[in-house]
Amino acid sequence: MKSVNTPPANRPLPAVELRVPTEEDAMNWHRVFNDPDVMEFHGGVAAELSEYEELTARQRRHHAELGFCLFTLLDPADGAVIGFTGAQPWPQDWGPVGEIEIGWRLGRAYWGKGYATAAAQAALDAVRTAGVRHVVAMVDARNERSIAVTRRLGMRQAETVITPRGKRTAYCHRLDV
Repeated sequence: MKSVNTPPANRPLPAVELRVPTEEDAMNWHRVFNDPDVMEFHGGVAAELSEYEELTARQRRHHAELGFCLFTLLDPADGAVIGFTGAQPWPQDWGPVGEIEIGWRLGRAYWGKGYATAAAQAALDAVRTAGVRHVVAMVDARNERSIAVTRRLGMRQAETVITPRGKRTAYCHRLDV
């Protein structure tokens, strides 16, 4: 079992910078997520560049239409892309269909420093401003790091789902915003 890297409770969360994904962010996301540890709960390997191109384009549309998206997360120290966090309509035809999912994915070098929690809190502000009343987070049951983030956000585990692809157990966490 892997240990959960969490910032100490008394340590303040880091500053984060979010931006609407650019066309160039498809390449950035592909590079940052090209790590088996990062992709452990997302199929094990980074998606093809074309999938990130479609994903970043979809996020720009979400932001234009909804006022929120999966934002590109930047290292405030040097502006480097370190991952994404934000919210989007649940993109699958199983699970919490019709709901808004909050999510995050960071490059391995940024784990355990509070970036996911800080960025997710900023993303919650964006969905709240857009009038969203509640969000979900679907997390692989083995992903202790992300489950820890849901707890720090105040989410509650509401349902257990068996994924149609891979037949893995996932938890649906919920939060009223």
